[in-house]
Amino acid sequence: MPTPSKSAGPTNPAKAGLPFEEALQKLETIVDAMESGELPLESLLARYEEGVKLSKICQEKLAEAELKIQQLEKTDGGEIRLKPLAPDLSED
Repeated sequence: MPTPSKSAGPTNPAKAGLPFEEALQKLETIVDAMESGELPLESLLARYEEGVKLSKICQEKLAEAELKIQQLEKTDGGEIRLKPLAPDLSED
């Protein structure tokens, strides 16, 4: 019955609702712990898996933010507003 690596704990970082800043902070904490050289191999592997999930969350959040920034446009009145998404973005 030695399968403790599957149960990473009750808190799962793969929640889509996790704010970017919180995911980044957790990722930085994991990196610091891994770089300390004081964790056993199984803990390192569990932390690595959690870090990969957090990294994916951060990348997704940044991609969403980039898309919103690309959609911003300036109106004739000087106001900045969000452009509606075009149905076909492949035209360049």
